[in-house]
Amino acid sequence: MIKYKIDVFEALKKQGFNQTRLQRENLLPKQTMSNIKEGKSITLETLNKICIMCRMQPGDIIEVVPTDEEKIKYF
Repeated sequence: MIKYKIDVFEALKKQGFNQTRLQRENLLPKQTMSNIKEGKSITLETLNKICIMCRMQPGDIIEVVPTDEEKIKYF
C-alpha cells in the first residue's frame, strides 16, 4: 500500500502549481488529482512529474507500507 507522506497539493502550491493551473495547463489529469486526494495509487510517470514540479525525490512524497496480506506473502 502506498501512503502519501506530504500533502501533495500543498507542496505543488508552494512551487506555484495550484489546482487551477494543474488543470488549465493539463499538467495532471482530473482523475489523477482525484486519486491523490483519495490516497489512491498513482503511476510512476505521475510520481515523476510531481517530483520534478515539487523539486523532491519519491521518498519525500510517498512511503510503502505493507499490508498484513503483503507481509504474509513476501516476508
